[in-house]
Amino acid sequence: MFRNIFRSHVASMAAGASAAAFVGSSYFSRHNIDNDSARCEKKADDASTVVGLLQGLSESMKRVEVTLGTANLSSDFSKSQRHGIDVVLGAQWGDEGKGKLVDMLSQEYDVCARVAGGSNAGHTIVVDGVKYKFHLLPSGILNPTAVGLIGNGVVVHLPSFLKELDGLAENGIQHKGRVFISDRAHLVFDFHQDVDGTLEYRLGRHKIGTTKKGIGPAYASKISRNGLRVGDLREWDYFEQRFRALAEHHMQSYQGLEIDIEGQLEYYKSIAPRVLSMTCDTIELTNKKYKEGKKILVEGANATMLDIDFGTYPFVTSSNPSVGSVLTGLGVSPKKLRGIYGTVKSYCTRVGEGPFPTELDTDEGVGHHLANVGAEFGTTTGRPRRCGWLDLPQLKYSATINGFTSLNLTKIDVLTGLDTISLGVAYKHKGQYLATMPASLAELKDVEVEYEIMPGWKEDISQCREFDDLPENCKNYIHRIEEIVGVPIRWIGVGPNRLDVIDRGEEFETD
Repeated sequence: MFRNIFRSHVASMAAGASAAAFVGSSYFSRHNIDNDSARCEKKADDASTVVGLLQGLSESMKRVEVTLGTANLSSDFSKSQRHGIDVVLGAQWGDEGKGKLVDMLSQEYDVCARVAGGSNAGHTIVVDGVKYKFHLLPSGILNPTAVGLIGNGVVVHLPSFLKELDGLAENGIQHKGRVFISDRAHLVFDFHQDVDGTLEYRLGRHKIGTTKKGIGPAYASKISRNGLRVGDLREWDYFEQRFRALAEHHMQSYQGLEIDIEGQLEYYKSIAPRVLSMTCDTIELTNKKYKEGKKILVEGANATMLDIDFGTYPFVTSSNPSVGSVLTGLGVSPKKLRGIYGTVKSYCTRVGEGPFPTELDTDEGVGHHLANVGAEFGTTTGRPRRCGWLDLPQLKYSATINGFTSLNLTKIDVLTGLDTISLGVAYKHKGQYLATMPASLAELKDVEVEYEIMPGWKEDISQCREFDDLPENCKNYIHRIEEIVGVPIRWIGVGPNRLDVIDRGEEFETD
């Protein structure tokens, strides 16, 4: 890295030859790197040799790097600046509108990937009047030239996966040779889904609010090391033995659970050839595509506040839908990440149970407006979403964890027509301001949210395509979010249609 930095200054230093000669002489008088650099020092008083001097130093530094075994670090670093892996993440509790941004961005990407979760996620994309609902597949597959990857961090319910593929084919989306599943991805079985429902029922009023898609039980099998992976279908005897043991274990653990073991084995044996034709080492494939200079986009599922580690535990999902899942669920180095795009609604919503500091009553008033104008019903469950004001302490917490380079602010048009808009700007607990989002659910449920009241706007903004076209009060709302969170807002969703987005350009991203 130091060698690259030094080389980047060669031209400007050569232009000021006398000054550069002095710098070179001073440098070598302090650092006797080797005999080559010492010989260069003797000639440093001749301005015409400055460039040669610097090249000699560069070669000396190269030899030092080779000795330390780090010669390739600088080339990898510079490469990552030219291209890299971009990530779209949910910054709240999910359903923020990630799919719309992914749909817009994916037209320029070569690879689109899912890295965590399973069919509990949901993206809805409308193209030419046709509605596509994605649960397992990356929605970027709508780009006819893109490759879709399901990484090793995803848990896959193969019946749902194949049904989703068939649905795309029925709508004219050709996917042959464009969809690949990691051989390391774990499988979700029907009995995982049955167990998910059973566990939720047993919790009664303390239920988590899961989608009952078997995600938690499948990850539990993975962590317990008795799960099966997609690649296990290659060795049928091994798969059959492991499946029987896993099914028996679940029937013994959950009274009344019945599993048609023979029927299930027959089904998986019948689909194995089709599934295996799409199965590969996605770690190798992803890194190969990266080295080839291909543009890679990761579609985050769920959201940061549902993260098993960072979310409102236990009211969370069973994976890490934050930025770390890109590394563990795709098998790439953090050096290869470039843009990290946090998607946030202009207000807050949540499906399922758990604390929600800025929640409003959706039966009346502003809460009713947000729920109905925003059509707030879950893509996967169809359940009505809880709604509330935008929570900036929560958003700052999410930005801290993920290191967002820019934000995608969605559905700001839903706020149109409100006389005033409240913006949650701080938490207080027992009279004391909190520096961050607390881990304790009891404390979070008990926080007092401090609001700033901002004037609303009445103008229709759905046709706005430039930031300056927005009403002044709308722009002020956006600026205030940027000011408090400390992350620029690049994209602004102004309507329900595919192209109802303002893109302020790459200059509205941080490094």
